[in-house]
Amino acid sequence: MMLRSTVAAAILVALGAGAAPAQDFKDYPNKPIRFIVGFAAGGIADLGARLLGDHVTRETGQPVIVENRTAAAGTVAALAVAKAPPDGYTFGLVLSGQLVINPFVQKQMPFDALADLVPVAALGEAPQMIAVNAEVPAKTLREFVALAKAKPGSLNYGSAGHGSLPHLSAAEFVRQAGIDLVHVPYKGNQPATLDLLVGRIQLLSSSIGGLRPGLDAGKIRLLLVATKNRLPYIADVPTAAEAGLPDYLMTVWIGVVAPTGTPKPIADRMHALVQGMLKDETMVKRMAGAAIDPMPMSQSAFARFVKDEHARWQKIVKAAGVEPQ
Repeated sequence: MMLRSTVAAAILVALGAGAAPAQDFKDYPNKPIRFIVGFAAGGIADLGARLLGDHVTRETGQPVIVENRTAAAGTVAALAVAKAPPDGYTFGLVLSGQLVINPFVQKQMPFDALADLVPVAALGEAPQMIAVNAEVPAKTLREFVALAKAKPGSLNYGSAGHGSLPHLSAAEFVRQAGIDLVHVPYKGNQPATLDLLVGRIQLLSSSIGGLRPGLDAGKIRLLLVATKNRLPYIADVPTAAEAGLPDYLMTVWIGVVAPTGTPKPIADRMHALVQGMLKDETMVKRMAGAAIDPMPMSQSAFARFVKDEHARWQKIVKAAGVEPQ
């Protein structure tokens, strides 16, 4: 009898423990939510966070606080998310580099990007494209490759800095094209873009946001977009495969992550809020204005995507010969 009573009590406790979270999460969220961003105001990560914050507030009635922690290429911000209480009130709005590049280019990585953060939702992406100064006598990829092979080491490409995504993206382009270009690192993609406009460098890998003024002014031209399909807003620019590099796919993506241990019902709720935003025509237009393409996918698909990207970028970093610093 004593044993039966003990077992029955244990079952009741277990059932109670299982039922409590559902009750606790029923009114989630019931206080302000914090989005931590690893980059300055005005960038695509910050803009994505503020757009999502507006949507979450409209849907839930709770304010969203966007906190910018700009250091170590976003690693400080991602660490803050990883160390935050997993209670559903702190999320990270991360750029892809924070999870799938920094672990391979930063010597002192203070957390495990795959183990310490939970991928909650993909928000959007900014596909990369290869731009050249308009004075470069090459209108197609084939012509540019021929020019570079005729004068190896005479053409330069810029980047946002050593080990940055624009650097690795351009280095992978150079490797796949089989050409020899000189890397010129800058402190950010904006100064590199300015030097591309005036011809101090000849090539740059970038998303459309920074290139649009130069394109409109006729100062630069696009050789390709590193996507599987043509982009509707620059439909005349060939994909990498169409141009001759079928394996060249590059994009900066934005995702929502949470500390490991965040209850699944809360992660599911935030994922649903993101999907709702990506179906809202007004929000999609606002994303387009920030040069962000929607990236809808299930939570499980996003988790697989992050894992695959982690492995892919490890190979790209190794091929570029970048040593952790």
